[in-house]
Amino acid sequence: MDYIEALILGIIQGLTEFLPVSSSGHLEIGKALLGVEVKDNLIFTIVVHGATVLSTIVVFWKYITDLFKGLFKFKYNSETEYIFKIAISMIPVGIVGVFFKDDVENLFKTDNMMLLVGVCLLITSVLLGFTYYAKQRNKSISYKDALIIGIAQACAILPGISRSGSTIATGLLLGNKKTEVAKFSFLMVLVPILGENLLNILKGISSSSASVTNEGIGTGVLIVGFIAAFISGLAACKWMIKLVERGKLIYFAIYCLLVGIIAIIA
Repeated sequence: MDYIEALILGIIQGLTEFLPVSSSGHLEIGKALLGVEVKDNLIFTIVVHGATVLSTIVVFWKYITDLFKGLFKFKYNSETEYIFKIAISMIPVGIVGVFFKDDVENLFKTDNMMLLVGVCLLITSVLLGFTYYAKQRNKSISYKDALIIGIAQACAILPGISRSGSTIATGLLLGNKKTEVAKFSFLMVLVPILGENLLNILKGISSSSASVTNEGIGTGVLIVGFIAAFISGLAACKWMIKLVERGKLIYFAIYCLLVGIIAIIA
């Protein structure tokens, strides 16, 4: 992987992690177009995912610190309640990660990857399209809603089903407030991504050869990928919040429809 490829893949990761178009699906498309194989390059994966986590923390820094201040008051308050909802939302993806990790990894080894990505992008398109007709009730996210949104996140392990798209669309279809749904969607993914990165780090440490985890990727390439993912992720996170508030998800539904059809044809 060279600097240009790292830059492109970093931008793709940063943008598509927050925009409702599926980061995993677009990374697969990007790798296919560039002829780059980064599936086993754990260090690059850790770096770009870490960059998007950092961009989320930067955008929501004040809110995150307020949550922890409320939590360490050691009493049931609005901050503690919100953290409990975040924890509940992580249960489905945790179950998938613990019990079905090998099955999920095998999905990314299929010879018909573009077909799978295309079909899943069509599913994302339909889900986003439904939000255009959903009635907004502006209610707060309940514990039940948190669990259902968490199930949507677990389904987004499939390449082509957008994590942000599925969770935000599910929250909107449940009648939750637009601004609250977007914020909840971005915050609920922090722990799963950090957990996945930790597992990847442990996998790399336990590997018998350093080349398995790095495969010749230089430090400069990793830095380029990190910066690209962080800056594009920062912009996409802020942009996505505004798009949800304005109800502009229908345009992404059309985009996913077109890209999904192209991927299936390809």
